[in-house]
Amino acid sequence: MAESAMATPLRRHAQANRRRILEAARETLSMDPDTTIDDIARVAGVARRTLYGHFASREILLHALADDAVDTLRQAFVQEESQGAPPALELARFVMAVWGIGDRYRMLIALARRDLDGDIRRVLAPVRELAVELLARGQREGAFADHLPAAVLAQVQEATIVSMLEAVNSEEWEGSATAAATAVLLAAGKGQAEAEALVRQLREDG
Repeated sequence: MAESAMATPLRRHAQANRRRILEAARETLSMDPDTTIDDIARVAGVARRTLYGHFASREILLHALADDAVDTLRQAFVQEESQGAPPALELARFVMAVWGIGDRYRMLIALARRDLDGDIRRVLAPVRELAVELLARGQREGAFADHLPAAVLAQVQEATIVSMLEAVNSEEWEGSATAAATAVLLAAGKGQAEAEALVRQLREDG
């Protein structure tokens, strides 16, 4: 009994350390993709030995960070999802959910390109599946253009979001969720006036 009572605080402490390490990794890698394990441990406030106790190598840590980013993106969309809403509104919600946690999304893209064998398609697959389902439903209902299969259209829209996120705070553009959602609706075949009206409705319902 006493041993079990002691184990619970230890597990909580270990979980808290893991969360701190992942957050420190995201923060430091966002600023410098060449951040070392020592830097991450220092920012997390843990010993290097503790970090390796959770993540046996830098590669394992990076994969865990990618999984965390994908999980956050998926949860953000599920939380925003409204059952029975028109597909176009759902698509706009999806994009705005992604945009709302853009820092994690940018980190995911950077990791995929630099450290995860460049396999961004594999890393983003769980998020893309949500988009494909939504686009396929919209095509069946006549809400979206069907000149491309839903899976291909999802890739086009993914590339659009990635490009816009990478352009944020550039000299040309500060970026906004409204602009991102409108651009994706345009890519799905909506006219500009209709796309802007849908995004405005989503903001007002917000």
